This record gives sequence, structure tokens and C-alpha cells, in this order.
Amino acid sequence: MGEDVDKLKQHLPLLDYLRQHNWIARPAGRNSEFVGLCPLHAETRPSFYVNARKNLFYCHGCGQGGDLIRFVQLSRNLSFRQSLAYLEQPAVPTDDSAAAVLQETTAFYQQQLDHYPEAMRYLNQRGLQDPALIKELQIGYAPGGSLRRYLTAAGYSFDLLRQFGLLNSQGADAFYQRIVFPLRHSKNIVNLYGRSISNAFAHRFLPGSKGGLYAWEQVQQCSEVILVEGLFDYAVLWQAGFHNLTCSLGTHLNADQFQSERTTSRTATSPSSWRARYRHPPRLPASGT
Repeated sequence: MGEDVDKLKQHLPLLDYLRQHNWIARPAGRNSEFVGLCPLHAETRPSFYVNARKNLFYCHGCGQGGDLIRFVQLSRNLSFRQSLAYLEQPAVPTDDSAAAVLQETTAFYQQQLDHYPEAMRYLNQRGLQDPALIKELQIGYAPGGSLRRYLTAAGYSFDLLRQFGLLNSQGADAFYQRIVFPLRHSKNIVNLYGRSISNAFAHRFLPGSKGGLYAWEQVQQCSEVILVEGLFDYAVLWQAGFHNLTCSLGTHLNADQFQSERTTSRTATSPSSWRARYRHPPRLPASGT
């Protein structure tokens, strides 16, 4: 029993569990300590502390403390054995926890961009030169080697970062040497797109949803929408003054994207997207479009 409990705690650190259940925390002075509002009682001043190294919590407001299992007992009113059974169920990250770690990652990549001239040269070569637009779109750069250290210092575990696809099995940055665009849906970041600054690596997304047509919520009421193939096309046209834009995130429109596009009265497309669009109509009727 004791060995099983220890393995469970190692597999699911307390801080990861709390973040997956939308606990918001900030560093509390030491690298391994975090503080936030107590999930066990109502309060307005943060008094709930977590020591990530020791895997323990203590609330100075209600006086409760202990490990992960004790927290589950208190928060869900379960017995010790019931808590073990609950924690042994497969954990699925919530949308909120994914959005939080992707927001942290995006902010980190933004900070890196200014420190790597080769990344800025690549943006300029692709026609993107407006610093204000680069900041607005939250474009960043993944130099590799430091994302894991940054995010683990913020309280995210290696296992959780692997689960989101941000790190590979060796702990390396999955977007190494790529320009990175965040992809949003309903204001939350739901995915990242990385474009290599050389020919050494393929472009890539994280696993999961890409959020549909890029920036669609901003243009869906426009009478005319310009559909482009890639994010660089989008950014360069926006820079040139065209703001009624959306992007298919690749040459293939799926049925959901095509249905979204049809809601506008008139749609103009770039040549590559036009060709992509006309490759798909024979397949779309089966999906009701």
C-alpha cells in the first residue's frame, strides 16, 4: 500500500493536480513554493501555500494541510481509500489548464524573439516588419534549451508539459528553432504553430484542435472576407492594411471551416486557397454542407 501511494504522488504532483482544477497561483519567494486563494474555504487574500518540492500544502486561513491525498479527502469529502481510487482514474487536462500553460509558453516565446537576430531576420525576409503587429499577434521564437526550465520554475511538471506536446520525451522544446504563432478560440490560446527558420525542421502544430479558421470571430460579420493559406500570408496582408482576413491554417479546408466560410455573403481567396477550396466541394455534401 505504501509503495503504491508513493508512486501515485510521484505520477501526479500536488501542484499539477491543483492547476488541472483551475487553481491560480504565483511564486511565493522560493522557487518551489506557490501561493493562491484556498480551494477549501472562501477568502479574499491568498493564504494557501504549496511546496512543490515536498509535495505538500498548508492554508494559513483554515489551518488545513497535508499531501495530495489529504487535499482530495478534504475537497471531495472522501475517505482515504476513496481518494486513492479517485486519483487512480486517468486524468484529462481541462481546457483552462491547457490555456494557462499555452499562455505562459506564448509569453516566453515572445520574450525570446528580441534576443535572436536570426529570428527577426527571418520575419523580415517573409515580409513581416511591423514591430507593433508582431507584438499584437504575439509572435515569438523558440530557441530551444530553456522552455522546460522556465515552465517548471512556474510550477508545471515535465509530465504535464509532455502531455501537452510542448516537450519531447528527452525534454527538448518541441518547437526548437521555429517562429511561433498562438492560435486562439474564444480568446483562449488552444494551439501553437511553429515555422522553422531554416529547412532543417518541418512546420508543426501541437496535438489537438487548431481552433478553426484563424481570427474568424473578428471577421465573421464582414460582407467580404479574404481567405489566405498561411499565417505569414495573413500577417503580411494585415500589415498592408487588409483587416477582413482569415486563414485556413494549411491548404486543406475541412467541412467545419467551409461551413464557417459560407456564412459570409462573399468570399475572396488567395490563389493557393482558391485551389484548395475547389479540391473539397465533392466531399463536403456528405457532411451536410
